Amino acid sequence: MLEIILFTSLLYFVQTIAKYPLVSREGASSERAEKAVHNLRESLPVFISFAILSIHLNVEANILVAQIWLALRVAFALIYISGFNQKPVQESGYVPQPLRSGVWFGSIVCLIVMASNLV
Repeated sequence: MLEIILFTSLLYFVQTIAKYPLVSREGASSERAEKAVHNLRESLPVFISFAILSIHLNVEANILVAQIWLALRVAFALIYISGFNQKPVQESGYVPQPLRSGVWFGSIVCLIVMASNLV
């Protein structure tokens, strides 16, 4: 589990600096990179807390769930920053992103599973 925490820290670091090379090339990608790292920042404390509790309580069932969470977060960042599968803006100004939303939802489910394994 410690390795997963370290890889998660690496993901955070990479996402934090990812916007800088994108600033000179395309403003929209830089903005998406900033939003992606902000989204990671929102779920990171919960994940780290669950991961540390899993180590402390020796809950090995959370190792696979944490790996899936990390893979989903990497996929989320790639989808978000690249703008993959981006839909056109609707009249209301809303831009539906079903693939990105599905990956995000999967990462939230992983956090819920990790929490339930701790109980």
